[in-house]
Amino acid sequence: MEQTLSIIKPDATKRNITGRINAMIEDSGLRIIAQKRIILDLKMAEGFYEVHKERPFFRDLCDYMTSAPVIVQVLQGKNAIEDYRKLMGSTDPKNAEDGTIRKAYALGIQENSVHGSDSPENAKIEIGYFFSDNEIIA
Repeated sequence: MEQTLSIIKPDATKRNITGRINAMIEDSGLRIIAQKRIILDLKMAEGFYEVHKERPFFRDLCDYMTSAPVIVQVLQGKNAIEDYRKLMGSTDPKNAEDGTIRKAYALGIQENSVHGSDSPENAKIEIGYFFSDNEIIA
C-alpha cells in the first residue's frame, strides 16, 4: 500500500467544507490513516515550501497557508499518489475535470483547496514533515 500527504488548505477550512472533501477522498477508495487540524506558522510554511523559495509566488503562498487552519492527512491506497492527484484535479480549477475536488471547491489557482504529494520520494518527506510514525495508524 502506498501513502501520500494531503493538505486541506485554508480556503476550504474557512468555508467549513473539510467534511465534504473527506467524503470525496473516502468515496474514491482512499483511506485517511492520519489527520490533524493545525495552524502553520510562517517558519513551518517556509520550510514546507522551501523548494519554491526562489519563485515569485513563494511569499504569497506562505502568507496564504498561514492565514487559517489546515488539515494535514496521510492517505493510503494501492496507488495513493496517482489516485489522489487525479481526484484533486488540475491546479487551475478552470481546467479541472468534473468530479474532482478542485472543480467542485477551488476558488482559484492558489486557493485550490487541496495539496497532494507528487512522487513517492516527496510523499515520504512531506508525511515526515507533519507526522511521527506513531500518529499514522494503517
